[in-house]
This record gives sequence, structure tokens and C-alpha cells, in this order.
Amino acid sequence: MKLRTKIRLFSSILILSMLILVNTFVYFLFYKNATDSQLVELSLQTDNLIEQLASATAAEETSEVINAFLPANGMVKVFSSDERALEFKLKGEAYRTLEGAFQTAESQEIIRPERGVHVAVVTKPIIWHDGSVVTLQMSDHLVALTDTLRILFYVLIIVSLIILIPTIIGSNILNRLLLNPIEELTRTMKTNIKERKWKKIDHSNRSKDELYEMEVTFNEMIDQLRDNYERQEDFVSNASHELKTPIQIVKSYAQLLERRGKDNPELLEESIAAIDSEADRMKRLVEQLLSLAKNKENVVHEPIELVQLVDHSITTFKQAYNREIEFHKNIEKLNVLGNAGQLEQIIYILIENALKYSEDKIAVSLFTYNGDVIYSVKDYGSGISPEDQERIFERFYRVDKARSRETGGSGLGLSIAKEIAESHHGKLTVESAAGEGSMFTLVLPAMKKADRENEK
Repeated sequence: MKLRTKIRLFSSILILSMLILVNTFVYFLFYKNATDSQLVELSLQTDNLIEQLASATAAEETSEVINAFLPANGMVKVFSSDERALEFKLKGEAYRTLEGAFQTAESQEIIRPERGVHVAVVTKPIIWHDGSVVTLQMSDHLVALTDTLRILFYVLIIVSLIILIPTIIGSNILNRLLLNPIEELTRTMKTNIKERKWKKIDHSNRSKDELYEMEVTFNEMIDQLRDNYERQEDFVSNASHELKTPIQIVKSYAQLLERRGKDNPELLEESIAAIDSEADRMKRLVEQLLSLAKNKENVVHEPIELVQLVDHSITTFKQAYNREIEFHKNIEKLNVLGNAGQLEQIIYILIENALKYSEDKIAVSLFTYNGDVIYSVKDYGSGISPEDQERIFERFYRVDKARSRETGGSGLGLSIAKEIAESHHGKLTVESAAGEGSMFTLVLPAMKKADRENEK
């Protein structure tokens, strides 16, 4: 069942149920008030009759008094203690078959001896003219009340139908207001799936309600999906391009070995060295791809002593590359909130990048400024052009592809470093000029005083 049908059916059943409850309440409230009024009136008339009968001394006088107080459509019966009917008077459409009996208690009731007929009955014990105790029963056929209730019933039905018509119309209008945006959203989603488009919903000239928020959120999701899809396409394309070359080199050397390697030791050594080198390049590329994916995972941040971490990394590079690395700092101990492995990775990436593209010494600085931690690495190489600076943090982008291939770069290091910086609520920037070298700067928020106290 469609949502439109459910809303229409639910609203109609709800309104109809409420109308039935309200109409039933109105009908029986009117019935109760009307019958109570009739019983009070008949009881007063009975009391007047009893008062007049008290002064009657003969049967003839009693009969005349009863005739005088008979209701317009009523009946009066008098029962003795031996269940005999002493008097029986009727007028109009009163029912002869109305049951009665001797009783010593007063009673008032509305009975329906036949369907659709309402009869008010008042029963009271009195002293008869001969001194005996008898029961006086006065009844009145409520013809006017029956007709009024019938008219009220028809009026309530007509009113209910009149109310249901605008209810159905209002339900249709509500359906359009609620479901048209949802149907448009569904059509747009199907179009995007079927035609592989990135179509969005036009939410201009709409009230800013929950449906508007849904459409805005959908458009934002489409933009994000499109960006992610385009990034994925670029990523896959670049990754396949980067892997295609080393795989082709490995395959070429393998074929060369198969043809001539057995009889040529020099070619064998050259091929093995080339295959080993390209295998290392593919290994590093795969590791960096995995690192990109891993850096997106939620990691626990904890207090890290950054001065010690940077100093240890510089020592490692000095021993491995035998290069001059200057370390400038304005503080001996500095804590930041972060992940030790990822922070060490970004330190390594920036230092390794500077060593690859500079033959001279490099300078590493670590200091605090205005509540931020500044980590920078400066090299004195050839520098980076302004055009390349705008794209240097993109995946697989390399300024000098020939030089990058010689140094084993894959174009992923700076992209990884930037993502790590952003995951630590920091920022990674570059300043460079042709012929003057480059300086990469990482800005991280320092630990607050409250965080340091909690650490202690």
C-alpha cells in the first residue's frame, strides 16, 4: 500500500471514528437530558394526581380525577395488593400491554416495549379511597421525543458527511504537500541510479521546514558523493598508472632474462637489480596506499612529547643518510594531543621529502606561537613554482616526474601528511620560491592547561 493511500485511509478512519464518538456522545447526552426532563415532569404530574386523589371519597370521584390528570398520550393504572387492576385509564396511543404490578417502592424509568418507542413510567404507592394501600402507575408515550431523536440522528449523519468532505479534500492537499517532495526525491534518486547522473533537487521558493532540510541534506550528500566518486576515479586512475610502469618494467626484464639471461651474467645482474628496485617501488606505493586508508580510521589521541619525538627522528635520519640537519627549538618539552605513530609519520615524510629534493643541509624548527605548535622543515633546493604549490598535496602529483622516479617517490607522501595534519585539527602549508628552496610548516594546537593537569 502506497504512503499516499495510507495517509488518506488513516486520516479518514481517524476523523470518522472521532465523529462517531462525538455524535454518540451528543446523541446520548441529549437523550439523557430529554428523558430526565420528561420523568421529572411526569413525576410532578403524578404528585398532583395523588394530591387530588387524597381528597376523593368515592370511586366515581376517583375516576373523574384520574381522567382529568391523564397525559395526552398516556395511561394510568392502579394495582391492589392482590395484583388486581382497580383502575385502568388510557388516552391517545398509550399501550394497553404495558406491564405493571403492586409495589411499595417508588420508581421512575424509561422503557421501550416496542422498537423505536419510548415510554416514561412513574410508579408510587398511595392510600386508596377505601383506605387500602395501592400502587399508582402513570405512563406517557413520548411521541415528540421519539420524533426529535430521529431528526437528531439524521442531522448528525448529515453533519458527519459534511465534515468528511473537507476532511478528504484536506487529506489530499496534505498528501501533495508531504508526498510531492518525497516523490521528487525518489524520482531524482532513480534518475541518478539509472542514468548515472548527479542530479540535485531544486528547493528554491520553499518554506524552510523538515522537508526543506531533507532536500538540502540530499543535495549536500550528492555533492559529497560526486566529489568522492571523482576522487576515487582519479585515485584509481593514478594508482593504475603508477603501478603500470613498474609492472611493465618487471615484465620486460623477465622476458629479457628468458631470452638472453642464461648466457649473459651482466644482463642477469642488471635485470635482477632492476626487478628488485621496481618491486621496492611497488611495495612502497602499496604501503602508502594502505597508510592513506588507515589514516582515515578513528584513532585514539593521547598526550605526546613532541620535542623528544622530533629529536629522535632527526637522529635516525642523520645516521641513515649522513646528512646535516639543523634542529632549532625554543622549548625543551612540549606536549600535544595526537597519535604517536601518525605524528612520527608526518615528521618523517617532511624530513625525507627535504632530503630527497635538496643536496644541502636542511633546517628543522619546533616552537610555540600564540598557543599553537609550529613544526617546519626547510630545504635549500630548487624550490617549487606557484602553480605546483597549489597541487603539491594532491595524490600522485609530482613536480618533477623524472626526478621523482629517480628518488623513488610516488607522490603520496605529502597527501598523507596533509590528511594526518587535518585529523589532528592542524594545518600543513608550503612556502617556496624558485632557486631558494622550500619550507613546509605544520601547525598543531598545543595542549590546554586543563588537559595537562588531567594528564598529571
